[in-house]
Amino acid sequence: MNARPLVLLVEDEVLLGRAYMAFLSRLPCETAHVASANEALEFIARRPPDLLILDLLLPDMHGLELMRALHERDQSCPTIVVTVENTAEVAVNAMQAGALDYLLKPVAPERLTTTVRNALEGLNLKARLHDYEIVLPDGGYEGFIGASPVMRVIYRLIGNAAASDASVFITGESGTGKDVCAEAIHNRGRRAGKPLIAINCAAIPRELMESELFGHLRGAFTGADRNRDGAITLANGGTLFFDEICELNLDLQAKLLRFVESRAYKPVGGSQELASDVRIICATNRDPLEEVHAGRFREDLYYRLYVVPIALPPLHARQEDILLLARHFLELFAQEEGKDFDGFSAHAEAELLAYPWPGNVRQLQNVIRRIVVMQEGGTVAALMLPAATMGQITQPSDNGASHAAQIRPLWEQERAIIERTIALCGGNVIEAASRLDISDSTIYRKRAKWRAVGSKSAVPG
Repeated sequence: MNARPLVLLVEDEVLLGRAYMAFLSRLPCETAHVASANEALEFIARRPPDLLILDLLLPDMHGLELMRALHERDQSCPTIVVTVENTAEVAVNAMQAGALDYLLKPVAPERLTTTVRNALEGLNLKARLHDYEIVLPDGGYEGFIGASPVMRVIYRLIGNAAASDASVFITGESGTGKDVCAEAIHNRGRRAGKPLIAINCAAIPRELMESELFGHLRGAFTGADRNRDGAITLANGGTLFFDEICELNLDLQAKLLRFVESRAYKPVGGSQELASDVRIICATNRDPLEEVHAGRFREDLYYRLYVVPIALPPLHARQEDILLLARHFLELFAQEEGKDFDGFSAHAEAELLAYPWPGNVRQLQNVIRRIVVMQEGGTVAALMLPAATMGQITQPSDNGASHAAQIRPLWEQERAIIERTIALCGGNVIEAASRLDISDSTIYRKRAKWRAVGSKSAVPG
């Protein structure tokens, strides 16, 4: 999209058209006004707009006919319908014809400008995501499963990071795939044919960590009966991945800093400096800057390592991927167990979408594996979902901290309710809207906003 997108207003009432144009002048866009469908066709043939604001009751053609004519000419453009026709049939027809929104006259200035602004932001986001588009024939990328906008941004970040040798700092909750991200960066980079050595800073005892990292010479300490290469030596030419880097004690952080700055190190018990050419990737489920402020992580090491940050989203922030992941795991584990499953029932899918998944992808993976192991096959029904897991939605523990951890923002709960209802209605948005006693245009608008929120990693206002 251009820096200043073009908005075309099709409105036959001259005074109303002037008023709308005045409202739109507040927005960062170019505007144009025509008074009939034929004028609109001629204008669009010359200069396709980025957004169309369309009155339905035009003197020479109904607005829906104009939308169909543009579609036949392959000149369709995003459209906001503005009309006095307040019937469910017209609203449904407009949304089915591809309208982004449906506004009833008289339209308040704030409502019009807000709707147009949101539409332009959504179109701008779509244009940016087009640049990020990656061919995903099976909905995956280098070990990740997911095609949501927020994950496509992550894939682009991985591709950009892989092209460099700069240090990468991956953050994200447990179970979001930080190790998968590190492997993807390594596999997409120029060091792909070299070793990827991972060292889990939380799993190795403190007294052994220095030897695990730098290696040791025979006799360096009790039990050192031979020379042993450490992770830095083994990773030479490749990638060294520090998982849960914030668990590293301060003494070793100082020694790691020296290696990061000089690429030189000494094995435990050695006096001769060695060199190793490695690319460093770090990961943590904590906020590394908070760890710095708390004095648990060296500030100088933080700035050495925090060069290219990648923040992986929690599963509830990429809700479009939940069913994609569940189906992938079901097929994978069914094949491993030699069983035949043919998907999930609508009720089961609704439950999967409604659950907050505090353990993220790893928790979902474990739930699906348990189902495959415990069930014979067929369609996964809601009753097959582990009650101890899914029941947490309505049965939090008595611990106050657990209560607080399960409180989710209102917009997330609203999204879960709406998506669950759509799933129970077999994907029929109009039926779901009727059962929720809201308009289907409201659902379309909210879903577009949630997609934009996921891509921007922000919370909607």
